[in-house]
Amino acid sequence: MTRFLFVLLLGGLGGAQTTPPPASPAPAAAQSSVNMNDSDNARKARAVLDQTIQALGGQPYLTYENRCEEGRYYPLYHGRTESTGIPYRYYVEYPDRDRFEVIHTKDVFLVFGQVGNVKDKNKTDIVLIHNGDKGYETTYKGTAAQDKLELENYLRRREHSLEWVFRKWMRDPSVALFYDGTAVVDGKETEGVTLLNRENDSVNVFLDLNSHYPVKISYSWRDPKDKQKNVEEEVYDSYKLVQGIWTPHSITRYFNGETSQQRFITTASYNLKLPDSMFEAAVTYDPTVPLKRR
Repeated sequence: MTRFLFVLLLGGLGGAQTTPPPASPAPAAAQSSVNMNDSDNARKARAVLDQTIQALGGQPYLTYENRCEEGRYYPLYHGRTESTGIPYRYYVEYPDRDRFEVIHTKDVFLVFGQVGNVKDKNKTDIVLIHNGDKGYETTYKGTAAQDKLELENYLRRREHSLEWVFRKWMRDPSVALFYDGTAVVDGKETEGVTLLNRENDSVNVFLDLNSHYPVKISYSWRDPKDKQKNVEEEVYDSYKLVQGIWTPHSITRYFNGETSQQRFITTASYNLKLPDSMFEAAVTYDPTVPLKRR
């Protein structure tokens, strides 16, 4: 069954409803219970994804509660950077909380996800917190709500992250799976799988043909202002075994084909005892309002 047919079926299910002519009762449930994954292609796609889950660690990978990574972060513009690497610490608590800390940086212009281009003059750290659909950024000025556009970009990335692909998309029976065959990605021979949901949103996952580890995820979206299509990708490399979970220690992000960010992880850990306060914040100032002079 093709992706085009799947989209047509979804459109039919959600189309305009008009008053039907009188008719004898029909098995309406039969149309709404179409199994979009009842094909050899879909079963092949699921088998490949299941194989990757097992390769990454199986249940320990699927059930870890949180993770922490430390390393150096490189923001790039048009594929270039003048940074020597920004030390960072990143906590992620599945499904929707995280905390990104820039560690002991004297002069920072770009932080994780481009946090408002705030320059930190006071040798203090910069902290970015996400809790549900809320975002907060803390600098020497105080804590502000994250910029609306930056928050939208972050939420989009989270919804298409590896964790959400393997824990949410795969478990949703309304998501259709398509096996895309083999392709060379980042110098590796891979198998591709596309996951497509009811909103016609999709994510492409490329899996190493030998190790079965994820090599790349890719998804696209249209800018609501200029209607142009944007493509975001993340490439994973340098996998190391950490607490029974194979963890990428090199992550590179691309935006419309240009490198936009690189993270090189030096240490990683899972299932830490993290207090709720690490993911909580209260707004103390509005960055759009000029600070009062003392």
